[in-house]
Amino acid sequence: MRMSRSPLLPLLAAVFGLAAPAAAQEKPVLTVYTYDSFAAEWGPGPKIEAAFEETCACDLNFVGLADGVAILNRLRLEGATSPADLALGMTTDMVPEMKASGLFAPSGVDVSKTVVPGNFRDDTFVPFDYSYLAVMVDTQSGAAVPTSFDDLVNGDPSQKIAIQDPRSSTPGLGLMLWMKAVYGDEAAAKWKQLSNRILTVTPGWSESYNLFTKGEVPLVLSYTTSEAYHVIEEGTDRYKAAAFAEGQYVQVEVAGRLTGSKNPELAARFLAFILTPEFQNVIPTTNWAYPVIADAAPLPEAFAALPKVEKPLAIDPETVAANREAWTAEWLAAIGR
Repeated sequence: MRMSRSPLLPLLAAVFGLAAPAAAQEKPVLTVYTYDSFAAEWGPGPKIEAAFEETCACDLNFVGLADGVAILNRLRLEGATSPADLALGMTTDMVPEMKASGLFAPSGVDVSKTVVPGNFRDDTFVPFDYSYLAVMVDTQSGAAVPTSFDDLVNGDPSQKIAIQDPRSSTPGLGLMLWMKAVYGDEAAAKWKQLSNRILTVTPGWSESYNLFTKGEVPLVLSYTTSEAYHVIEEGTDRYKAAAFAEGQYVQVEVAGRLTGSKNPELAARFLAFILTPEFQNVIPTTNWAYPVIADAAPLPEAFAALPKVEKPLAIDPETVAANREAWTAEWLAAIGR
């Protein structure tokens, strides 16, 4: 005997069909501005999203922007209308400017046990990783591996380098500060010399590194830890990070919650989550940087072969804030772009 279909079933299906999306919409969405490579499917974003969503009963949404400086630029434009709850991917060099913007709220997170070069401590911004800037060299290109900044500045102008724009990119800003830390008042003259070797200046790190891995440029500004990526993921030692006699500039990346966040308690929970092993253990082999907590998992063997940085270089963030505009103008005039 074939059972007849009850006339109530379509009505019940319609009711419950409407109810399900409504329930799903009640789940809070935590929006995090970050840089493109962090949010990418091969970056740390997806793994961190999955781990946090297991505990938060929320939807964690990473929004990828060009680079760290671009994140702050975007937030300044949006002001109180920004949909972001947090921003992740700026550097400690930017902290005074970020605080002066009034866009960020105190974190409420105890950062006293974090382990980073320079012993960064702040009540608003939470460090999540660090690395050292380096020039990466494609050793199969025939380009010489520079052993100092002077080697780079005075090297063969036919062996080009791709760098990033300090107005939108944190590594680009870092290179500008690195040059200033090494050369001081002579930085402008050194930039003019280096400009002969610059193939292109990209808005962010991803664009320039893509040119490098495609073989379109033999040198690129990146990090010492980029070398580990190629060893672990590609099984090749073709790409080398150049160790400079003058030292390497250190970049500590930070996250902060916005004063205009629609989910302030959830945003504070995420900032605390940053300093857990569930977050930190993802960083070395997805963001290719060093973790900031002592109880993170041991680093992969390839990290032991990276250049040992005996001279970490940095400029006090207050000095950066006071001079960044002038130094950027100096950089623009020197490279003529």
